[in-house]
Amino acid sequence: MKINFREGIGELLFGMKQKDVEALYGKPDREYKDDDKNIIYLYNDRKLRLTFYEDEDFMLGYMIASHPELEVFSVPVIGKEWEALHSMLKENGIGEFENEVFDSLDNYFNEDNWVIFVVEFGEVVRVELGAIITDEDEFEWKFNV
Repeated sequence: MKINFREGIGELLFGMKQKDVEALYGKPDREYKDDDKNIIYLYNDRKLRLTFYEDEDFMLGYMIASHPELEVFSVPVIGKEWEALHSMLKENGIGEFENEVFDSLDNYFNEDNWVIFVVEFGEVVRVELGAIITDEDEFEWKFNV
């Protein structure tokens, strides 16, 4: 499962509709609405949480993944020591991260790529990836219907 910064994860692209995702992965293991009336899909075997934004005609706009085969630049991410991953990301031009601490978790956020690496006990445990918002406050959708 390759992280494609600014685009999505693997075959999943920002801007897909539920039917497009279901054509790839089938029905989700769980579906529900969050407090903002967005539709959330959970795929247990893929360790994926997908958010379809209600105010964007239910297009896929946010992904959370913790699958052990998740990778960036051909390097596995989950379980990787943050310092080693951060060095590799810097070498590939992604170096600026804001750090927020929540109890035992560190969130490392890179706004240019709208990615958060969630780190616990020094190791990456989850990645969150969001669709890019342009300077004009519009989403930069990658999936063309």
